[in-house]
Amino acid sequence: MTYSEDQLVPISALQHLLFCERQCALIHIENAWAENRLTVEGKHLHEKVHEAGAESRGDVRIARGVRLRSLRLGLTGVADVVEFHRRTEGGVAMEGVQGRWTPFPVEYKRGRPKSEPWDEVQLCAQALCLEEMLAVSIEAGALFYGATRRRQDVAFDAALRRLTEETAARLRRLLDGGATPRAEYAKKCENCSLQSLCMPETAGRGKSAKEYIRRALEV
Repeated sequence: MTYSEDQLVPISALQHLLFCERQCALIHIENAWAENRLTVEGKHLHEKVHEAGAESRGDVRIARGVRLRSLRLGLTGVADVVEFHRRTEGGVAMEGVQGRWTPFPVEYKRGRPKSEPWDEVQLCAQALCLEEMLAVSIEAGALFYGATRRRQDVAFDAALRRLTEETAARLRRLLDGGATPRAEYAKKCENCSLQSLCMPETAGRGKSAKEYIRRALEV
């Protein structure tokens, strides 16, 4: 199946889904959103990266704030950084620049590496978009974590690609279903900016944020 431009959903929704299906539904079905310190810090980090502009370092050319899309997966988004590494063979040609170049996406995160593959899936989705857009194979990318000030290389192996595509399909099923899953409290809820809207400790009967607001207005 091929999606149209107006059917594309944000790449970031993949991470929302893997973190919490209810959070994903609140954001992408009910259009609910709230900021906290963590989301604000993350937003500022991305803005700072995008403002730096393009640059060249020897055999590496750096583009920032690169628009992405995959009509096959139905995804769209913006890559913080895409490095183009010069190659003697393979890769893609760049207009006005000699040689062949291989894209290497780099995603910036404010915190630390996670034990779950949430960030890796988001990065891999960016690579899949670039592969479709540029008709090129991309073997790896990197995650940069603000808390550690270190880059962590990520190989786009068969297992990660499969997980990413399965997550994209699962996201589409959730959004097409249009139903918000019931709340289930977990420790990770404490860091969620939507905690006050989700009410994981009290909204366990599957009530949506819209229903809660409607009831509150009737009082």
